[in-house]
Amino acid sequence: MPSSPTHSPLPEPSGPRRRSLLAAAAAAPVLTSIAGAGAARAVDSPDGPRALPGGGDLGPNVIVFDPSTANIQGRLDEIFKQQESAQFGTGRYALLFKPGTYHGLNAQLGFYTSIAGLGLSPDDTTINGDVTVDAGWFDGNATQNFWRSAENLALVPVSGTNRWAVSQAAPFRRMHVRGGLNLAPDGYGWASGGYIADSRIDGTVGPYSQQQWYTRDSSVGGWLNAVWNMVFSGVEGAPAQSFPEPPYTTLETTPVSREKPFLYLDGDEYRVFLPEKRTDARGVSWGNGTPRGTSLPLSGFYVARPGDSAATLNQALEQGLHLLLTPGIYHVDRTVEVKRAGTVVLGLGYATLIPDNGVTALRVADVDGVRLAGFLVDAGPVNSATLVEVGPESASADHSANPTTVQDVFVRIGGAGPGKATTSLVVNSRHTIVDHTWVWRADHGDGVGWETNRADYGVVVNGDDVLITGLFVEHFNKYDVQWNGERGRTVFFQNEKAYDAPDQAAIQNGSVKGYAAYKVGDDVTEHEGWGMGSYCYYNVNPSIVQHHGFAAPNRSGVRFHGLLVVSLGGQGQYECVINDTGAPTSGTDTVPSKVVQYP
Repeated sequence: MPSSPTHSPLPEPSGPRRRSLLAAAAAAPVLTSIAGAGAARAVDSPDGPRALPGGGDLGPNVIVFDPSTANIQGRLDEIFKQQESAQFGTGRYALLFKPGTYHGLNAQLGFYTSIAGLGLSPDDTTINGDVTVDAGWFDGNATQNFWRSAENLALVPVSGTNRWAVSQAAPFRRMHVRGGLNLAPDGYGWASGGYIADSRIDGTVGPYSQQQWYTRDSSVGGWLNAVWNMVFSGVEGAPAQSFPEPPYTTLETTPVSREKPFLYLDGDEYRVFLPEKRTDARGVSWGNGTPRGTSLPLSGFYVARPGDSAATLNQALEQGLHLLLTPGIYHVDRTVEVKRAGTVVLGLGYATLIPDNGVTALRVADVDGVRLAGFLVDAGPVNSATLVEVGPESASADHSANPTTVQDVFVRIGGAGPGKATTSLVVNSRHTIVDHTWVWRADHGDGVGWETNRADYGVVVNGDDVLITGLFVEHFNKYDVQWNGERGRTVFFQNEKAYDAPDQAAIQNGSVKGYAAYKVGDDVTEHEGWGMGSYCYYNVNPSIVQHHGFAAPNRSGVRFHGLLVVSLGGQGQYECVINDTGAPTSGTDTVPSKVVQYP
């Protein structure tokens, strides 16, 4: 997705957002862990199968620092050198900092690298220095700075401003920046992010060339500009509602939110904190220090390692353990089944599940309070009907008091190699909260082509009362999002239609030119969306016409606020924005067509 190299409010791109890269970096060398003493992987049981233990060592790719650790900068630089351009490599790392104060650090983050503090509050772990994402590896273009994260730290930037030039799947959570935040790469090249939640930025946030951004339940000292689509919910200091110009969509509060689970240290013991649900939230959850919620000891988790089978993961779940997926790649030859209410599946360092033989990678029963967070699902070469399912098709239970949450769970089809899936994420359970996802049919990398990484549907929502905050879904062969449940709500949506459609016939949807990016089912009576954009870049066949970005029943209970469509450089065009409403795009100027309210 191209983005402006200037500070201008309107971008003028001249090429594709993401161009193919050379072969990605090879597998990661093992780095020594100082995460704690090892534990046996299993113990004999006189009753038959060996019981799996809870707790234990976090594995070789979780690197834990304290203020007295020697040569922290050297270790950070070593990992960054390896991961900087390893877009489709196999390295996965979590860099964890014990509470305390650190001086003179610049933690540059490459692919599949997460950095986090181990305190209960971000202010428990202060880095006098920076956590930096830039785009030198890609000639100043930040549109491929995916799959990295920062969480639960306080930063005192050396220059007064921290640089965080990311695009999709790069969350900035529970951070306190005692200064400003610059979301653009050095040189202000293209950028296509992003997501901030539960964070306090004392100074000004400067998006500059960022095309779109979503910020939730945070506090900012100021916000500099907007390009196409900037969305805020529950953000103190956010710009006032002003869409279409400037394109700020601002909600005073977030309808329902529950922050992502996180690992922390209680003395010398690891625990996982589970923040409580908030209704009509505004501002950070940790404003008075200790956040509200409950916690679980690490002994309640099966600490999984790459190489563990799906049978082992399922055995752990059946024993009543939660899952902590340490960094690495997990091949699963059967579905990981989450059946117990309140189960936590937490990934570190972009732990990645790959389904073999066309199975569904992970499935959740229709139970209360499951939390899925912090992992990537990569489609396998044999087509999976679905990759992640939340609730069975028959799900009907009321989960309003204790919903399932899906946070920083990312899905990829192709790019790292051949992959196929008919539908990526299916949400059947009522009241589910999906908080920040990027569901991506790859447009570059290995195993990419209209039929090669075939994936018809990105996200399908069948459950009622589902809320999605921060929805990024791109490049699917048919509907990117299909929403069939009642009373659904989406706050922020970013989409690109598939680049690689060979011709008009390939995308034809009956009598309609193309499948909408976001389709609300014809029978739905209530639905609402805020701050939503769809872009086309039909670079294989620029003559393709897409009738609209959004399709929905025309009834009073189905409402949208702040919609836009964009033709990137004139590579394909839209005739309308939603249904038959909204001006067509035209020419090569990449100027959005907008609809303020619908109907």
